[in-house]
Amino acid sequence: MRAGLPRDPAQWVALALSLAALLAGAWLLRRGRSPAASRPGPAPRAGAAPGLAIAAALAVVAALISAAYVAVYLRGGPRIIDATSYWLEARAMAAGHLAWPLDEPAASVLGRFLVRSDAAAHGAAALSAASPVGAAPSDVDHVAVIFPPGYPALLALGFLAGAPLAVGPLLAAALAIATYDLAARFAPEDPAAAGGAARIPFVPVVAALFSALCAALRYHTADTMSHGLAALCFTVALSSARRALDEARGAATRAPTGRLDPAVRAAALAGLAAGWLAATRPPSALALAAALLLVLLPGSARGPAAAGPREGGPAPRPAPRLGGLAAAMVIGALPGLALLAAHQRAATGGLASSQAAYYAVSDGPPGCFRYGFGAGVGCLGEHGDFVRHNLAEGYGFLAVAGTTLRRLKLHLVDALNAEPLALLVIVGAAIALRRPRSRPLAIAPLLQIAAYAPFYFDGNYPGGGARFFADVLPIEHVLAAMAALALVERGVVEPPAREGRGPAGRPRAQLAAALVAAALALAGFAFRAGFDHAALRDREGGLPMFDPAAAARAGVARGLVFVDTDHGFNLGFDPAPGDVAVLRYRGDALDRMAWEARGRPPAYRYRFAIPDDGGLAAVSIAPLVFDGFDGPGDAVPGKAQRDAVIEGESLWPPRAQRDAWALPEHAGGTCASGGRILAVHAAAGGAATASDAASAASGAASAASDASVVRVGLPAPWLRGARISPRVAVSGDGAGEVRLLVDGALLHVWRVEPAAPDSAAPLTCAELPPHPIPERAVEIELSLARRSAAGAGAASPQESSESPRRRAGTEGTEGRAEGLFALDAVRVAGGNSVDR
Repeated sequence: MRAGLPRDPAQWVALALSLAALLAGAWLLRRGRSPAASRPGPAPRAGAAPGLAIAAALAVVAALISAAYVAVYLRGGPRIIDATSYWLEARAMAAGHLAWPLDEPAASVLGRFLVRSDAAAHGAAALSAASPVGAAPSDVDHVAVIFPPGYPALLALGFLAGAPLAVGPLLAAALAIATYDLAARFAPEDPAAAGGAARIPFVPVVAALFSALCAALRYHTADTMSHGLAALCFTVALSSARRALDEARGAATRAPTGRLDPAVRAAALAGLAAGWLAATRPPSALALAAALLLVLLPGSARGPAAAGPREGGPAPRPAPRLGGLAAAMVIGALPGLALLAAHQRAATGGLASSQAAYYAVSDGPPGCFRYGFGAGVGCLGEHGDFVRHNLAEGYGFLAVAGTTLRRLKLHLVDALNAEPLALLVIVGAAIALRRPRSRPLAIAPLLQIAAYAPFYFDGNYPGGGARFFADVLPIEHVLAAMAALALVERGVVEPPAREGRGPAGRPRAQLAAALVAAALALAGFAFRAGFDHAALRDREGGLPMFDPAAAARAGVARGLVFVDTDHGFNLGFDPAPGDVAVLRYRGDALDRMAWEARGRPPAYRYRFAIPDDGGLAAVSIAPLVFDGFDGPGDAVPGKAQRDAVIEGESLWPPRAQRDAWALPEHAGGTCASGGRILAVHAAAGGAATASDAASAASGAASAASDASVVRVGLPAPWLRGARISPRVAVSGDGAGEVRLLVDGALLHVWRVEPAAPDSAAPLTCAELPPHPIPERAVEIELSLARRSAAGAGAASPQESSESPRRRAGTEGTEGRAEGLFALDAVRVAGGNSVDR
């Protein structure tokens, strides 16, 4: 936990504003205690117009702070990997693509959080023992971002308008108004109890104030993350459902207007928000569905006197039944659900989960990414350190409790910028539980916590807070405002009535309480939350990892820009490129192939170097020359072209995996080419058995005989007519087979034996004999089958849980005991250029 005296200018500004608000509140209280202010007088009448005006002003404040957050803390663009992925997905949707065609070489585009549309179908067919040998490959593959499309669809409107970063501040303004409306519907003040003195609705205004000053919401409505929209959908759905019930009850006292019933309209809006939440964050939609039931089922009963006819008026219309409101909600939810289904179909070729399809071919152990509990939950590639530290015994009760408690600990600071102020939310929840109308607000945060309990990863980071709970922050702001009102009513802020203070002094006390509440939230940012947001600002080089303006300043007007980070690729790549196209830099022959495939334009390399001791990253852009390029590293002008080399780690993610998974790993200081390898891990209980000579000669039988198989794709247009030589790396008892498959048929098998027992090297590398590729090959793959040195048996527990982040060159005898089988590189001799 970071806390202390302010350090950044933003923290000092917050502290100054906090002191000003506190002094203004104290002045109002002192003025309220003066004899002139104590004289009894007529109480002002309640009115909604001033409250709405204040809410609108707070909406503007929230939008301005979120816009400033983009410049001050994000430094001009999306920062974390999820935000850059949403950026890419929105840009593709603005160009009309839920998934866009995948051009060769695929490795120049594929990477983290991107899934091929044929992943599920190809994986099932390619690894099935019953699949026909020689089956034709798919005609055109597509690639899509794995995240749900609800938020990218909104962000795409920003791209179409030429201002995508303006979407977040607009969401911030909408959230402040929606929070005001939520409080007005679930926590209305009783004019009779207040003596008719509530000129400005206190709870709605203070809730909107908390929304505007919430630093966590300022982040989520500045960076291109989906939680700002999810919070808006959650809030609008609840308030619209409450309005639908209120309108239904009031319909009995109104004459028919000939228009669509207001209750039905409100229910349809609630359904639209709920459906869009399902298309944005499906687990949050589960929590919302339960919360809506809490609103609708108790509220569907008739009021005691609402159904009576008005004297001299028309006969009352019966209030719509719960079934009618539910039907309107279902119809309203259809657009969001249809968008989600369309995205899943475009991303996976069916209605399977795009995220599950991605992790099935890019991470392990098999089935590691799932919404549920038990052994095997937790992916070692994406969340390796977290899984090894927290899920050693699987995702059982203790692990669930630990994950939830860690989220809650960080979430204490999210609502009001400091942990102690979270007490207001807790007190407000206790108050809301005693009031039937506001009870759903007290239970909704608990439902959100339960909805994310089956997901194993914390998802926490500085600035973003416990982001899985951010979707209910508006509800928590309403609860905190209810607690603030309770303090006013109990005389903590307002002088007791026995001292002669009448109802005329109540608005002044409420305004003073609002100023004190603002002062507390601002002080929380100055002394506590500001440090987290500064850490977010300074992480990973302190800048967006790709800046088009930097490329323009370097004179890049057209051509290819190769970037070496996932963040940079997501920020720069455009499925419908203009004069400048951004691709991944692999440092091997794949870069030249991508350059050739796009007509050999001018090429540049965009370097984003993060200093070891922190500080701002150094950005450099230099021409990239491919003539004479013969392997990893930079091109050397004037050098004769020799055999091309494709690094094994460049072929991640694989095309398919079964009972095994492959991950890029560091192997610095070893024989590994470029210091990295693509290591193959066998799942526990699924290690491959050795194939004997007869099965190897039988082709198809060999392809289906092993259980632990990973298949990677090679760029067929450049390999036709070439001779390829896989280079493998092994240690300990690691052994396996490398199989060459062309258009689904087994063409050749290389056997790889364990390293020599007396070898002292951490890795032993071997280049396998070359084999020709047919001239008419359409799809070329390498199947990597791991087996034990003994030729049989299951993988040891150590093998199944070894770290994907480990450095293969530093394990010594321990690494040899566990064993390693990896693809180091593929050497290509001859073959086609783009001209052929």
